[in-house]
Amino acid sequence: VVLRPASGSRQQDAPGAADGLALASDPGGTLNFLAMVENLQGDSGRGYYLEMLIGTPPQALNILVDTGSSNFAVAGVPDPDVTSYFNPELSSTYRSQGIEVTVKYSQGSWTGVLGTDVITMPKGLYGSYTINIATILESENFFLPGVKWHGILGLAYDALAKPSSSVETFFDSLVRQAEIPNIFSLQMCGAGLPVSGSGTNGGSLVLGGIEPSLYTGDIWYTPIKEEWYYQVEILKLEVGGQNLELDCREYNADKAIVDSGTTLLRLPEKVFSAVVQAIARTSLIQEFSSGFWTGSQLACWDRTEKPWSLFPKISIYLRDENSSRSFRISILPQLYIQPILVIGDNLQCYRFGISSSTNALVIGATVMEGFYVIFDRAQRRVGFAVSPCAEADGAPVSEIEGPFTTADVASNCVSSISFHEPALWIASYALMSLCGIILLVLIVLLLIPPRCQHRYTDNDVVNDESSLVRHRWK
Repeated sequence: VVLRPASGSRQQDAPGAADGLALASDPGGTLNFLAMVENLQGDSGRGYYLEMLIGTPPQALNILVDTGSSNFAVAGVPDPDVTSYFNPELSSTYRSQGIEVTVKYSQGSWTGVLGTDVITMPKGLYGSYTINIATILESENFFLPGVKWHGILGLAYDALAKPSSSVETFFDSLVRQAEIPNIFSLQMCGAGLPVSGSGTNGGSLVLGGIEPSLYTGDIWYTPIKEEWYYQVEILKLEVGGQNLELDCREYNADKAIVDSGTTLLRLPEKVFSAVVQAIARTSLIQEFSSGFWTGSQLACWDRTEKPWSLFPKISIYLRDENSSRSFRISILPQLYIQPILVIGDNLQCYRFGISSSTNALVIGATVMEGFYVIFDRAQRRVGFAVSPCAEADGAPVSEIEGPFTTADVASNCVSSISFHEPALWIASYALMSLCGIILLVLIVLLLIPPRCQHRYTDNDVVNDESSLVRHRWK
């Protein structure tokens, strides 16, 4: 094995003809989900995107599908890193709300103005719908060189919407206006393929239901623990069939979410360290540079070799809807040892598709590319089924098995304290009140009128290191 520096490939923190559909209100009473099959393009390195027509006359843009955020936002001015943008002045149906919105990530941000306009989807629901849309006027490290999308479609809950949860999300608007079921499903077909950014890998975003042709076997459901991100409960991890033997709360520190806007499987630091040690123990490579595990180096093999046989499979156990049972989703090395770069005529280089996180376990594209994932908001659950496109060299690279007993794990593996934004707002307002009382006392006693200057607003930093803004190749 040859190790090469991964400089120039490090990741940043943070993000056709119309097909007819029979709507639920039609006499047939059904949706033609087949019209939405293969309506996505992209890959796990730069995200999967959907073509959308915005405004009157329509302007065509590619929109990133992100289940880890809740705003619908598009480039609203020219940007050197985007090939197209939405010009609201050219749309007769655009209505500005005059409200500025800023979304900040640990690295990367954008600022825009809220408005409304009509959208249609060439391979989506038939008809036009009026949607809240933020036109991005300024951004930093959000649009990066080589991305083929021009905006972001946040499909999480309104609790994450900016500047407040009163902004109706894109999918909530569709459910209300199109009268579709409150459920969508997602298939991303990049398993085992190079993370090239070519946009040639396919996928499907099915709005309003489940398409049977996109999965095999049974669908296994796990409850949504809280409706902000799609937060789930992880019970344990296995590497090569061996339990990591960690307290199950470590896997959910401080949350575990399913996020299509994350390229990698992200693990809390303690879990990440245990996984790397377990892979190193069970792999057939005796000595391996630490730079590969941390993402600073790529591992390169002769192009005639396939390194995947050297690594173990990884299994994630999720709590079943019946809380006394669990099921496991497993990914083979073809999903987490990812081809990136060809050097000369002989070497193929790979990255490690797992990274550490300070605030979440994130089931990102590294895992999701193995499955058809159902976001059943109506019944507050996330479903997983094996995806028929999750194959490499004709063999499946993902598995689902169950049920298993949960007698060996705690009855609740999720912290009782939720550190998401509503809780932060409450804490911040309490601190502001205390600050005001202290200032009043100081004013009276010292006759000096200092001001309490620290205020939290709805535009504060989103502490979401799972965003695709972090996990893009630069």
